[in-house]
Amino acid sequence: MAEEDLERTEMEAVLATRRELGSAYDDALVESFADRIEAAVEQRARAQLQQHGAAQRGDEGSRIRQFVLGIISLGVGVPVTIVPITATDNGLPAVVVAWLGITGVNVAHALSARRR
Repeated sequence: MAEEDLERTEMEAVLATRRELGSAYDDALVESFADRIEAAVEQRARAQLQQHGAAQRGDEGSRIRQFVLGIISLGVGVPVTIVPITATDNGLPAVVVAWLGITGVNVAHALSARRR
C-alpha cells in the first residue's frame, strides 16, 4: 500500500461499520483499526530514523574531516617547530606565530562544521 494516513474519515468508517454489524464484531474492528495505527506509526518511525541516519552520516563526515585536519596540522607543526628553533638563535616568536595560525585554521574549521 502507499502511505497510510489515519484520517478522521477512517475512524468514522470503523464506527459506522460497528453500528451496522453490531457489537459482535467489535474485536475484529478494533484489531483492524489497531493494525492500521501500528502500520502508520511504523512508517513514520522509519521515516524519522532515515532522516536521523542521514544527519548522523553528515556529522560523521565532518568529524572525519576534522580528524584529518588535526593530523595534517600536527604533521605540518612538527617541522614548523623544529626548523626555526634549530636554524636561528631565537626562533620562539616564529614558532608561536606558526602555531597560532595552525590553531586558527583548526578552530575555524570546527566552528564552520558546527554551523552546518
